[in-house]
Amino acid sequence: MQFLLDTHTFLWFISGDERLPSAARDLIADIENEIFLSVASLWEIAIKVSLKKLKLGAPFAELFPGQLIKNEINVLPIDFEALNLVANLPFHHRDPFDRLMIAQCLTQNMPIISRDSQFTAYQVNQIWQNPSD
Repeated sequence: MQFLLDTHTFLWFISGDERLPSAARDLIADIENEIFLSVASLWEIAIKVSLKKLKLGAPFAELFPGQLIKNEINVLPIDFEALNLVANLPFHHRDPFDRLMIAQCLTQNMPIISRDSQFTAYQVNQIWQNPSD
């Protein structure tokens, strides 16, 4: 099965963060599944690193694409179909990166592994959601 990782999911997976539930971690690690990370997530990470809002365990250029290759994670490009959908999505969610990932999930018919409870407003097939959020 194919899955898209939310940005926090990817970061928690590669860092071994305990906030990522074992069920989600197992789905990502299962070699039978095809795992994707949106190029929007990489862009978001790069921006947050440049603004000093995110610290990585290694420089961006060293960490990526190494972690993608090591964990067999594919980068999902941004296509016109997803951009067109973003232009027409209701504003249940204001984060531009998340809105693009929502559109990618919907156009690719791909579930997202995320704890972001705002995704449910878009009828996205979501794996894992923290009920306390």
